[in-house]
Amino acid sequence: MATLITDVKVILTAPEGINLIVVKVETNQPGLFGLGCATFAYRHRVVQCLLEEYIRPLLIGRDATAIEELWQLMHQNAYWRNGPVENNAISGVDMALWDIKGKMAGMPLYQLFGGKVREGVPIYRHADGKDLSELCDNIEKYRAQGITHVRCQSGGYGGGGFGAAPSSAPAGSADGVYLDSRKYMRDTLKLFEGIRSKVGFDVQLCHDVHERLQPIDAIRFACEMEQFDLFFLEDAIPLEEGKWLRQLREKTKIPLAQGELFNNPSEWKTLISEQLIDYIRVHLSQIGGITPGRKLQIFAEQFGVRTAWHGPGDMSPMAHAANIHIDLAARNFGVQEWSGTEPPNFVIQDLKGPRDALLEVFPGLPEFRQGYVYANDKPGLGVDIDERAAAKYPCENAVTKWTQTRLADGTLQTP
Repeated sequence: MATLITDVKVILTAPEGINLIVVKVETNQPGLFGLGCATFAYRHRVVQCLLEEYIRPLLIGRDATAIEELWQLMHQNAYWRNGPVENNAISGVDMALWDIKGKMAGMPLYQLFGGKVREGVPIYRHADGKDLSELCDNIEKYRAQGITHVRCQSGGYGGGGFGAAPSSAPAGSADGVYLDSRKYMRDTLKLFEGIRSKVGFDVQLCHDVHERLQPIDAIRFACEMEQFDLFFLEDAIPLEEGKWLRQLREKTKIPLAQGELFNNPSEWKTLISEQLIDYIRVHLSQIGGITPGRKLQIFAEQFGVRTAWHGPGDMSPMAHAANIHIDLAARNFGVQEWSGTEPPNFVIQDLKGPRDALLEVFPGLPEFRQGYVYANDKPGLGVDIDERAAAKYPCENAVTKWTQTRLADGTLQTP
């Protein structure tokens, strides 16, 4: 008997104070369902509407095993294609269909991708601190857990928190996160000089510009950061000004990671095929899920570009698990950003809520142990959801403030 889709459900939950969107695809086979991540934390209601009002009726009654066919159907059905709302909605279904496929095969997903080429996935964590001393203390906490790669910032990404315009801005300027690019560059160079003098060169360091520099400043900054032997410099060039990456590559030897905001292949094909970047950093649900993610990983392998998938708190455990399954089977794996599970009593700086809430809602997360993350080897993605527990942590529909970044004169700057 054919395995047909009987329902597509949307589950909203925020166990850590971050809006998460989970898609549950049910089938006509008793007890057979799949789960996927459709998280667009800052527009979650729009994704929910697209899934419930348009994608659900499109898919009911169709073959749940026809993953490629259904991905293309969802992608082109509205005629206009791509973008974070559509791609995240498609991702939720796509991951759920892969989860179903793995359960039907009785195998974890990495087996369907050709099997493991490594037993565990090395990760990096994000360390911040109000000053050099606090930041170095946090680096050492991660090192004590076997983590050898750490992304370092101080005071966020290139600016302070959201607040009133500084007195130096024009009168009447709007509230926001005000950036001082020159000060940020000076402070960061001094910060990394201090980190290397205190913790040495045995730890691999990363830094995220978060696109908050003008391209010409990013080139100068990258050249000056070379002395600190970074594992990679992340998102130095804004998405909209990607042609500058060619000049950045020509001017600096620093490894480059790019792609957190990418939506479709036109944004990465040239960067990979011309080897203008070293690490591809896409957010898996932002590009439409596992199906395009695997295609991207295999394409990047042909040009020596390694993966470093985005793995922040604003993605559900289904997406974290998908990252890990792809990593386990990918020869061109580089490193994995991780904010999934932690050892008991480990201090988390970059998330609001208790980790036991996340584990309550999502049993079966991949497990972190001494610097590596391991899949749990259950069929499919291996992660479940307790819908009753999920309902205890409702999403918040509020105005997003951290993206309201501004230059010194009050002009909006991409975040």
